[in-house]
Amino acid sequence: MSEILRCRNLRKTYRDGSLRVEVLKGVDLDVHQGESVAVVGSSGSGKSTLLHCLGGLDKPTEGVVTLLGHEVFSIPAGTRDSLRNEALGFVYQFHHLLPELTALENVAMPLLIGGVPAQAARGRALEWLAAIGMQERSGHRPSQLSGGERQRIAIARALVNEPRCVLADEPTGNLDSQNADRIYDLMLKLTRERGTAFVVVTHDHDLARRMDQQYELHDGILNALDIRDIALASS
Repeated sequence: MSEILRCRNLRKTYRDGSLRVEVLKGVDLDVHQGESVAVVGSSGSGKSTLLHCLGGLDKPTEGVVTLLGHEVFSIPAGTRDSLRNEALGFVYQFHHLLPELTALENVAMPLLIGGVPAQAARGRALEWLAAIGMQERSGHRPSQLSGGERQRIAIARALVNEPRCVLADEPTGNLDSQNADRIYDLMLKLTRERGTAFVVVTHDHDLARRMDQQYELHDGILNALDIRDIALASS
């Protein structure tokens, strides 16, 4: 499998006056095409910070992040933004859909921003709505959708540019177990059928067990987990 995303010796330190907090302490991670990766850890362990550094949104204090062979923080900001927009998708715990737009319009928005003509953007958005089983809801606004439906729309929006990797921050943290199961199944289906890689930070051990690789971020250090560790932690 080809490598999509890599980090080496990733460190992130925050300073507030004399206070110095080391959030990441030399993290190494490799993500390959079609691979699903879970990162578990307690609140405040640095999971979101790690995801933001991997996505080029937050510059690490030290270390290297490589996306499709490019060192993310060594290239000009404009080039970095273009690379990130083409290669990565982002999904968060709260969907961040635009309330005044329909599901179709929300999914099409990244394409329109990228200069895709309106008709083509609409066609691709409809394809993705069909892929997630939401074509019947294309004309509905977020307020007319359930929490699970809104999160599925958010995933379609993240995938409409066909990124190589999706970074997801607690994507099921705001959902009940039934809707969470649907999101799990959707992410794994996309991994199998389209070769999309997923890196998911989560408290949810059920989701982590379904991923190809499992890691725990603890005290700033990322450690690989055996799936049996995940089972014990959730029992």
